[in-house]
Amino acid sequence: MVSSALSLLAGILLVQQLPVLPETQWLIAGGIMAGIMAWLRYWRVLFFIIGLLWAVLFAMMHLADRLPADLEGLEIPVTGIIVSLPEQDDRRVSFDFVITDSVQTLPHKIRLSWYTPEQPIKAGQHWAFTVKLKRPHGSFNTNGFDYERQLFIEGIGATGYIRPQVKAVLLGRDSAWFHISVWRQTISDQLSELLATSSSLGLIKALTIGDGGAITQAQWEVFRKTGTTHLVVISGSHIGLVAGLVYFLVLRFWAWTGILKWSPQHVAAIIALVVGIFYSALAGFSVPTQRSVIMLAVAMLAIITQRNTRPFHTLATALFAVLLLDPLAVLSAGFWLSFIAVALIIYTVSGRLGKLNIIWETLKLNTVMSIGLVPLTLLFFQQVSLISPIANAIAVPVISFLVVPFALLAVVLMFITPMLATWLFWLVDELLQGLWWLLVHLAALPYAIISHAQPSIWALLFAVISILILLAPKGMPARWLGLVLLLPLIFTESQRPAIGDLKLTLLDVGQGLAVVIQTAEHYLVYDTGAKFSADSDQGKKVLLPFLRQQGANKIDQLVISHGDNDHIGGAKSLIQGMTVEKIFTSVPEQLIDYHAESCVSGQSWTWDGIQFTMLSPVEQLSSENNNSCVLQIQSAHGNVLLTGDIEAQAEAWLVKTYGEQLKARILIAPHHGSKTSSTLAFLQAVQPETILIPAGYRNPFGHPHSQVLARYQTINAHYLSSADSGAITVSLTHGVWQVQALRQTNSHYWNFLNYNGASPN
Repeated sequence: MVSSALSLLAGILLVQQLPVLPETQWLIAGGIMAGIMAWLRYWRVLFFIIGLLWAVLFAMMHLADRLPADLEGLEIPVTGIIVSLPEQDDRRVSFDFVITDSVQTLPHKIRLSWYTPEQPIKAGQHWAFTVKLKRPHGSFNTNGFDYERQLFIEGIGATGYIRPQVKAVLLGRDSAWFHISVWRQTISDQLSELLATSSSLGLIKALTIGDGGAITQAQWEVFRKTGTTHLVVISGSHIGLVAGLVYFLVLRFWAWTGILKWSPQHVAAIIALVVGIFYSALAGFSVPTQRSVIMLAVAMLAIITQRNTRPFHTLATALFAVLLLDPLAVLSAGFWLSFIAVALIIYTVSGRLGKLNIIWETLKLNTVMSIGLVPLTLLFFQQVSLISPIANAIAVPVISFLVVPFALLAVVLMFITPMLATWLFWLVDELLQGLWWLLVHLAALPYAIISHAQPSIWALLFAVISILILLAPKGMPARWLGLVLLLPLIFTESQRPAIGDLKLTLLDVGQGLAVVIQTAEHYLVYDTGAKFSADSDQGKKVLLPFLRQQGANKIDQLVISHGDNDHIGGAKSLIQGMTVEKIFTSVPEQLIDYHAESCVSGQSWTWDGIQFTMLSPVEQLSSENNNSCVLQIQSAHGNVLLTGDIEAQAEAWLVKTYGEQLKARILIAPHHGSKTSSTLAFLQAVQPETILIPAGYRNPFGHPHSQVLARYQTINAHYLSSADSGAITVSLTHGVWQVQALRQTNSHYWNFLNYNGASPN
């Protein structure tokens, strides 16, 4: 079973690396090959091929359920049902909506936003809306959150918003007997009413129904720094704990009744399994809970059939079942963290001799988890919590043995005797507040968390071997070799430009601007994208992950061109998340807490053979856009010009003041390609070979404007838009310029690809 499950996993994983899915004839050939392998009894090869075929077919079904391109931007009346717990922020409420009727052929499930809804939105409600949709699309950056992948995993075929001009009509609401989401909504509403004044409401919702929407960004930051995030989402450990408790109580109760027609072990196993499945459903059937329920089912069936099962076979059965149920689970970080964590526990515990000590074993497993998952956390997040072992040693027993059981019992009692439930919730709240106080102080310690460059595949391979050696039973010779094999992981460094070279990355931050310039020893960030809410902060979501992936430990210079939100919005998160040596901006009053200086024409500095010069502003022009900081980057092999949101007035001043000195091979398009900028006189002075346009997909401003694109074509400049190309990297290496669009070089079959074909030479 172990080899079969791993072979199936390998086949599914290979498909996820493909930029496009294979044609139908390849599926036919694969089916024939599978038949041959079955006849020859080459089971490992057979399951590998089955994994390939199943992953491709599953992906094809998902892709076929996406919004057709010709329906984007149209107003379409639909009716359907809300199937998720709505997520509310300062601007809107978002939810998943299953369409039951429409005049157009639309995806089965879509994600909608409703700005200023007229009444409370609840799971299970049936509505008639008029919506405007677009295909699944998100920012596409190296190591950034892949929103398109997440939508693909969840089976979301389109996103959009509800048109306010046409009145939405509430048609009714389903009973809890029809949708588990209604149960989750009912419990959520009851908790909100009963714990309206509790500071732990968000945590209690997360631990009982898997709804983390009420947990603040500040709380998530503390959990991240202390390595305890896994404790505030319903994971396999929670499912196992609840099922184990139910099994023990039912076993004792049934034995006490003396009813011997059915074995106490059989009755307890069945009820524990049912409770485990129901609790997993309340949590939304996330990958960790799927794995836990399947393992629970294997264990309970073994009790019922009185068969002995080996731990790794149980884990392999769970892996096999999860992959057959949803092969796209391999695209989730939770899948890998969940299964590898359990595998580490089995590897560490199975077959070891010695006297059982619960306290010692708990501390030991906590240490194993903290150390064993370091390679994966570096791969996925480029950060490791140094205080995680201490924080988890305290938090795991409190959450697992006190908070979760009491909270779940209180949820049940909430519908029977609210007074007793209130008392239990008070106890849970006190426990959580005490734990929170401790975690906050631990998170505030120096070096609580460290950032590290993303490790290479070879470094990860050596790290896996190292951990297996270090966690091997006592007596294994040469265990010190495990420490040696960890060195490639510790000393991983990203490739840096040589002296005189540079690397510029125009990040994809939607309708905004964020640029990272790297020389041999320095980093400069020009603008930080927008922030509309805590969940849409581009400084936190895009810039910080990218800089960590590049191995940056500080920003030598931050330039904020001007004060518009789409340029300055992510600045505070960036400054708080990474050391910034110096800040230049045209609006220092907006960053007064961070000792920002005004950018002024004539400022200049040199890093590693590259010269940086501020060309503007020199005087206050008619608008904030025209007063943007204009930065010129000069190398021995050509220049780069970053212009912020300047328009025709500032462009005319630059042409008059600098003339031919404006010439640059790379130009960041002024004002996102607005028709009020990129005048022909300015473009003729700059003479760019390549123009990079920072713009959002289907943005409401119509950027870049068709007239501007026509002017780019007039001067024979190649242009690329981040909306179509994702992040764009410009590299100067040994005198050779190279421009690469991430959607062209690193996309997968689920990614939106509408590359404009304007590839630079």
